[in-house]
Amino acid sequence: MTTNQSTLNARLAQPAPRTVAPRVTVWPTGIVAALAWGVFGAVTWRWPNKMAGFNDWAYTEELGIVVLGVSAALLLLALAGGYASRSGPLQHAVATLRAAGPWLVALPLVFTAWEILTAKMAILPTPFFAPPQALIEVYLDDWQRLGDSAFNTLKLLGLGVGYGALAGFLIGVSIGWSRRIGYWIHPVLRVLGPLPSTALLPLTFYFFPSSYSAAVFLIALATAFPVAVLTWSGVAGVNKSYYDVARTMGASGWFLVLRVAIPAALPQVFVGLFMGLGASFSVLVTAEMMGVKSGLGWYLTWAQGWASYVNMYAALIVMALLFSGVITLLFAVRDRALSWQKGTVKW
Repeated sequence: MTTNQSTLNARLAQPAPRTVAPRVTVWPTGIVAALAWGVFGAVTWRWPNKMAGFNDWAYTEELGIVVLGVSAALLLLALAGGYASRSGPLQHAVATLRAAGPWLVALPLVFTAWEILTAKMAILPTPFFAPPQALIEVYLDDWQRLGDSAFNTLKLLGLGVGYGALAGFLIGVSIGWSRRIGYWIHPVLRVLGPLPSTALLPLTFYFFPSSYSAAVFLIALATAFPVAVLTWSGVAGVNKSYYDVARTMGASGWFLVLRVAIPAALPQVFVGLFMGLGASFSVLVTAEMMGVKSGLGWYLTWAQGWASYVNMYAALIVMALLFSGVITLLFAVRDRALSWQKGTVKW
């Protein structure tokens, strides 16, 4: 028997290595979250509502059953997530939820306290306060008016922010590039820029043909000032060596503006857009409350006039989600436009 044959026989005689079973990791925070949602569902479903006036809150039983289903799903993910493969959809779902674990515990506790203080014990007076299931009734019964108001708000916001962002960007680039233009426009910005746009409501309603066009102008004005100032700062702060290198390669003036100054100033431009959106939101709601006949601001005024505070809360939630979505969209556009500066933008 040769040496190679002996080595092969020795290897075959060795026992096969034991496969170590993958470690099952249970998600403790998920279990706590499932219990918290279960408490909320049980309180909502099994604790009888306390009658306050003529209010017998609809969809109470349905909400409790749905919340208990959410609790069961969370418990299943918390216990079974460790058995899934690392690349499986179940493991991915658990990994996504783990990042929001503390919120998944805090939210049902808040909802439980809200439910007890309103529907179960009526400590918070009606009609100023209502339980969570009252919001469900509003969304199911008044979804058409709410949806139409949200669409009109988005339309008005898009027009105002679009005009304001374009005007502010052009003004900012002009001031940052040309000292002659800055000599005339800079003092105007310093005097009129800090003035709140809502202070001009009486004048705009007089000079513009309709309240809608006046609202568009006010939103554009609120957006244009921060965009102009931040764009001007970005263009003026571009490193002069960039221009020198481009000039040595024969770049024209338009090339320096379009391909050097504006790309280098884009981070500041997006900061201005972010600040302009924040200012435009408040102007938008005020304009809709004062004169525009549609939109979420108008819906708030209409609900307040009828003392329907539940509808007000429902509209405020829609407004918060809508404006948050607009900001998220701005961040997505910023990340795409500034992908070549990845790692340098910190906001």
